[in-house]
Amino acid sequence: MTRMIAIAPAALLALGLVVAPALAEEAAKTTATSTTSDTTKNKTTSKPVDIEADQMEVLNKEKKAIFRGNVIAKRSDVTLNTDLLNVDYEEVKQADGTSKNDVTRLEATGNVVITTAKEKITGEWAKMNPKTNELEVGGSEVVVVQGQTTIRGQHLFANLDTNKMEMTGGRVKGSFLPANNSTTKSK
Repeated sequence: MTRMIAIAPAALLALGLVVAPALAEEAAKTTATSTTSDTTKNKTTSKPVDIEADQMEVLNKEKKAIFRGNVIAKRSDVTLNTDLLNVDYEEVKQADGTSKNDVTRLEATGNVVITTAKEKITGEWAKMNPKTNELEVGGSEVVVVQGQTTIRGQHLFANLDTNKMEMTGGRVKGSFLPANNSTTKSK
């Protein structure tokens, strides 16, 4: 059984663009700050991403950064908590001749919690491809909570460009509580 749900995709995308530009320079620190770009309606703005972990390792040759232990990645109103965060990146030449690092893949493993102003998503692992804007969250139980609505399954797939999300795996369960739009009149 497949259920489609609407989750704030822009919030999830914000985490998908989380890391990389300053990783090589910050290899000696356990707190890293980088800047990513949000492109919305042809307007580009930079937003900082703060990542804290017990340990950080940068593998320049492999173009990979690994954050281990109590990982907290924050960007605007989106927070990712996990045990392990692997970030793959590539060097991209700019028009002015300089280079920058772009994230190509994010993989979070262990106690994954993605929190936004509107929802909380939990699972055992999460994968994000910023180039295709696809997010997957999986595990023995993936839980999406929006207000008092809860959906449970084993695999959440989200295409952040099309705003389509599917929960699959085993038997998908949902508990839906519609918003109370009625007003009471006093006499």
